[in-house]
Amino acid sequence: MNVAVLLLGLGLLEAEGRCFFNRTQEHCVCYNLSEESVNSIVQCLAATAVEFRGGELEKYVAFPISDLDSSTIGMLGSLIIRKVIFGDLLVPEILLARVLRFFSYTHVQELVFDSCIFEGRGNWDEMAGQDLPILSLHFHNVTSAPLMGREQDLSSLSSWLETLQELSVTGSHVTSLPCGIGGVFRALRSLDMAQNSLEDEKLMSTFCKGAFPQLQVLSLQRNNLKSYHRVCESVQLLPELQQLDLSQNKLMADPSSSCQWPVSLQVFNLSNTGLDEVLTPLPPSLEVLDMSCNHLHAVDFSLSSLKKLFLSQNMLQAAPSIRNYPVLDTLHLDNNLITELPGDEVKLLGHLQDVAVAGNPYNCSCSGAGGLQALAGMGHLGQGWPHDYTCHSPPHYQGRLVQDVPVSVLQCNSAAVIAPLCIALTLLSLAGA
Repeated sequence: MNVAVLLLGLGLLEAEGRCFFNRTQEHCVCYNLSEESVNSIVQCLAATAVEFRGGELEKYVAFPISDLDSSTIGMLGSLIIRKVIFGDLLVPEILLARVLRFFSYTHVQELVFDSCIFEGRGNWDEMAGQDLPILSLHFHNVTSAPLMGREQDLSSLSSWLETLQELSVTGSHVTSLPCGIGGVFRALRSLDMAQNSLEDEKLMSTFCKGAFPQLQVLSLQRNNLKSYHRVCESVQLLPELQQLDLSQNKLMADPSSSCQWPVSLQVFNLSNTGLDEVLTPLPPSLEVLDMSCNHLHAVDFSLSSLKKLFLSQNMLQAAPSIRNYPVLDTLHLDNNLITELPGDEVKLLGHLQDVAVAGNPYNCSCSGAGGLQALAGMGHLGQGWPHDYTCHSPPHYQGRLVQDVPVSVLQCNSAAVIAPLCIALTLLSLAGA
C-alpha cells in the first residue's frame, strides 16, 4: 500500500481539496482531501505535524483497510511525523477503531481531535494487547457517546492507555469520568478537563482510590465546581499531584473546613473563583499561588516555601508582609485598593525579581510616591511603569503620574533641612559673641 494512500486512509476526507506545507514550521494542513487529489499529500511526508481538516467519513465505513506489507511498514517507520490533528470531522467510531492500530508502525507521539463528532460505537477487539507510540491524546470541542458502560472498550485499549502520559478533554460538556477510567491511566502525568460541566458530586468518584496514581498536573478550570471543601476532599487521593488549576469556578468557602490538600502540591491556581479569604491550611511545599481576580480584603498567612504570589484585581488595602514569605521572588498586586507601600516593605520588595503594583489609588505623599519611585529606580516595576501608576490623592496631585511627583528632601522633609540650619546659625552666633 502506498504511504500517501495510507495517510489518506488515516484522514479519509471527503470533498476535493489539497495540502499546504509550511516548511519553516514543518507543519502540513490538508483540507477536504480526496483520492483524486492524493498526490498533494506527498509533501506532508517531510512534516513533523500533519493536520486533516473538514469532511465526513460515513461513506468510508466500508473502506477496505488491509494489513500492511513489510515495505510499507518500513516506509512508515522512516517518517518524521510526530503529531497528527483531525479537525472539523464526523468520525464513525468503528472506522477509527480499524485504522488506529496502524499508528503502531509510526513514530506519532501526539494525537489531537478538534471540533469532531464521534458517531456510533466501534469494535476495539483488534486493539487488545496493541502498543502505540502515542503518549499525548487531546480532545477539544468533541461530541461522543457517554463513557458509562465502556469498560470493555477501555480493557481492549489498556495496553496503550496504560502508557499514555498526557490526556486532555476540554470544552466537551463532560459531566463525569467513571472511577474505572482513572484506574486504566496508570502512567498519566497530566490531565486537562477544563471548560466542561464537572460538578462536586461527581468529582469524588472520578478521583477514587487507585485512579490516576501518577498524576502530577490537573486542570479543572471553568467547570461547575462550587464547594472548596468538596474539591479538596476529591483530590486528596492523588499522592503525586504537583499542579492544580481550579480557576474560573465559583467556589464557596467553608471557614471551618480542615481539609488537607495533597502535600506534594507546588502550584495552585485559585484565580477568579469568588473567594473572599485565603483559606488555610495550604500545602506546606507550595511554591506558586494565584488568587488574582477574587474578593480578598486582606492576606495574612505565612508560607516559607512560596516563591510566586499573584493577588492582582482584589480589594486589598495593604500589601501583604513580605516577611511571611522568605524566598518570594514574584509579587503581583495590580488593581487593588492599596494607597501606599510602607518604607520597610519597599526595602523588602526591592529584593524581589518581579513586582507589579500598577492601577492602585496611590496617595502621593512624599513617602507614598518616594517608595514607588525607589522601586522603579531599582528596575523592579517593569511593565506598566510609569503610565499605569497615577496619584489618587492628595487633591493637587490627583491624576498625575507618580513618577512626576517631587520627592526631594527640601520638599518632603523641610524639618530635616531647617533644623541643621538653625543649629549652624546658633553656633555661629555663639562664636561671634
